[in-house]
Amino acid sequence: MFIKYTCSATELERDGFCQNPFFECLIAEVPEEHKSKEGFTIVGYAFYFYTYSTWKGRSQYLEDLYVMPEFRGNGIGKALLSKVTEVGKNKGCVRLQLSVLNWNTPSLDFYAAKGAQDLTVSEGWHFIRFDGKHLDDLAKGAPKN
Repeated sequence: MFIKYTCSATELERDGFCQNPFFECLIAEVPEEHKSKEGFTIVGYAFYFYTYSTWKGRSQYLEDLYVMPEFRGNGIGKALLSKVTEVGKNKGCVRLQLSVLNWNTPSLDFYAAKGAQDLTVSEGWHFIRFDGKHLDDLAKGAPKN
């Protein structure tokens, strides 16, 4: 499955490095002598933002947790996940939520091993999205005053 990315570097910079950022991001960096085969020292990242539950209160949503394949299995993903959680706990967040595609069993197993609950079956949640024309149509129906 290929995903077409439409968010530009300019949009990421605008939305993440402003007065009230829409997201936060932590990176994993290795020393120059351990850089990737492609020459990168940044080998992973955790991209997250804050949400609010009327039932539970302050929450975090982990949009992306990524570690370059050649660096997986070294604790980098766990360290990023733990740091995101620490940041959230320090801001009063009571939970961390995320979505994982059903075919991504390595990630499902990774999160389950850390104590994550899969709410798909246990609570019956469906992940719903509006975008494109449907988002535009929905916004056009908003009251004008």
